[in-house]
Amino acid sequence: MNKPEEPPDLCPVCGGRMGPGETVFAVELGFGVAVVRHVPAIVCETCGENWFEDPTAAKLEEIVARARREQSQVEVVAYPE
Repeated sequence: MNKPEEPPDLCPVCGGRMGPGETVFAVELGFGVAVVRHVPAIVCETCGENWFEDPTAAKLEEIVARARREQSQVEVVAYPE
């Protein structure tokens, strides 16, 4: 059984310290965009790079899938919905 991947303590981009925070997640859908605000993440204090834990990533995938089904030109939601 695979062990869940742990969020990094140091940023893989700049080496800065990572800590709990929030971010905005946006994705281009081709026909529109989906934007999710207030997403919990592990965020680099130096460069702002972020890391989503598995449950958060799964929820984001659900939100994007719904926006694709509904063919939303602009979908802006707060996390969690």
